[in-house]
Amino acid sequence: MSFPIDREKLQRVQDLMKARDVEALVVRAPDNVLYLTNYWPMKGYAAAVFPYEGQPTLIVIDPQLEEARKSSWTEDIRTFKFYDERDPRPPTARSLDLTLQTLHDRVLNGRVGFELSQGSQICDRMVGEPTVLTKGYFENCEASVADMIDAVPLLVECRAIKTSQEIERMRLANELAAVGLEHACQNIRPGMKESEVGAMIEGHIHGVGVGYKGLVDMARAFTLVWSGPGIATFTATGARPIQEREPTLVELWVCADGYWTDLTKNLCPGEPTPEYSRLLEMLLATMNEAAEFSRAGAELADLDRLIRTRIAEGGYPGQPSHPVAHGVGARAHEPPFAHQAAPGKIREGMVLAIEPGAYWEGGGGLRVEDNFLVTSGKCEQLCSFPDDFRLHNPR
Repeated sequence: MSFPIDREKLQRVQDLMKARDVEALVVRAPDNVLYLTNYWPMKGYAAAVFPYEGQPTLIVIDPQLEEARKSSWTEDIRTFKFYDERDPRPPTARSLDLTLQTLHDRVLNGRVGFELSQGSQICDRMVGEPTVLTKGYFENCEASVADMIDAVPLLVECRAIKTSQEIERMRLANELAAVGLEHACQNIRPGMKESEVGAMIEGHIHGVGVGYKGLVDMARAFTLVWSGPGIATFTATGARPIQEREPTLVELWVCADGYWTDLTKNLCPGEPTPEYSRLLEMLLATMNEAAEFSRAGAELADLDRLIRTRIAEGGYPGQPSHPVAHGVGARAHEPPFAHQAAPGKIREGMVLAIEPGAYWEGGGGLRVEDNFLVTSGKCEQLCSFPDDFRLHNPR
């Protein structure tokens, strides 16, 4: 079910490499391997060498060869053994050996970019056990690469603007999110555990999403679910019961073949209390104003300032403690991040998660969040499931 080569994206990367005199990029974070080759690794031992001329080299463990051939945009796929009876080192060492050998074979002697400041990564396709390489992995490259630089700023700049294919893939992920939320809306009941609601959404999206429309090979969903007084931030789903007339907040990440959503939607069995209705109206107005503000050329710092000002005017100064706008794409949280102390402008082709929220002392509160594509006109909201849960009460 592989998408055709996204030549627009790859040409953008190569043009920027040429402008910065970078002969090749070496990536091993699963989201960057996906971004440059279309292969989403099953385990995080894969790597890719991406030159500014010619096709990239994809490096995978040998059992992944056939899977890599099906989805990758390159024919140059090299394998190494996960277990080698002659080599007691971990597989990351053999991956690095093959990466450096590839640089040598392709006579890449110029400046090479590595992920030296990669602060985080998305999970690999196995999702349960992401493989994070140590700093020593990169230190071992210094003896073999004469001119070694940090590739992360270049990749961040490229990834911030989405191509038409990337948008198509993100729309699929958002469609699946709406499918899962609609399923939960029809089946949620007061007294259920938060964890049961999360499992219901995740399982339904996984079941429907694999093979969805003949376009999605692998779809997974991840949730945080809090209900009523359990609504907070930076806490885990629990066994608290779903409350009647109080919202159940669902933070939902859906991944369709490596492209993500970052959404927060709410379900409410019964008519919400007046307190929740007032808070919802303030947050919806804030999100809508923020989406209208998000035009090409606007300052990201001003977007953060606008959202936090409106929340303060609504009676919640200093809230929320989490970011209120950031990029989404091959990671659920990726640059750009809106922050009052940071530079940067909104650009056409960005996809921003806008997420105002306010929380009550002792528990409770609300957040709304959707993904918005910055266009030449008004932003396009990517998820069809309504943000105003009063219009779509569970049956």
